[in-house]
Amino acid sequence: MLAFAAGVMLTISFLNLIPKSIELSSIWLCSIGIIIGSILMYTLDRIIPHVHPSYCIPEQGRNIQRTAVYLLLGIFMHNFPEGMAMATGTVTNFNVTLSISIAIAVHNIPEGICTSAPYYYFTKKKLRSFLVSASTAIPLIIGFLIAYILFKNMPIEIVGIVIAATAGLMIYISADELIPMAYSQQRKLWSHSTIFSLMAGVLFVILLGTI
Repeated sequence: MLAFAAGVMLTISFLNLIPKSIELSSIWLCSIGIIIGSILMYTLDRIIPHVHPSYCIPEQGRNIQRTAVYLLLGIFMHNFPEGMAMATGTVTNFNVTLSISIAIAVHNIPEGICTSAPYYYFTKKKLRSFLVSASTAIPLIIGFLIAYILFKNMPIEIVGIVIAATAGLMIYISADELIPMAYSQQRKLWSHSTIFSLMAGVLFVILLGTI
């Protein structure tokens, strides 16, 4: 699932978002946007504890209650730019929004589990744990709505930069999180199933573009 999501995100970035950014702005502005998106995700990873679904622990903190809070905070902050990424389809095409949404949904499944598990551990309340985990979708919705409004009112060059920044953050997520975790789940250095899952994500985006 993680490798599939990585394949979707990388393909959308290189085949849809980057070319669209260059079309709307320029190669130089597109390059600036990619750098901005990458730095944004790097900064979030540095200043906010982020979840590692393969281990279900944050980068810091051992107390189980603190772990649950760190996971929730980290996912909240990381989901906001992902919601903005989903809105890029409003200036490209619906298939881009659909593909990004599927990729984000797939890679958010283990994050949702890792959010609810420690919270349930110290509260013993199933419904509350589920609702807390489900609440991490709120930043996605807010990010989508803000980007949707901004895309309709921004100068076209700025839209191009934002689209490129979206590509930058998705490339970063794929390289920093999805692909390494996909391999770690296999417990061996090289896994053909992971490779083919990534290729399936690539083909999914390509074939979706023909519909």
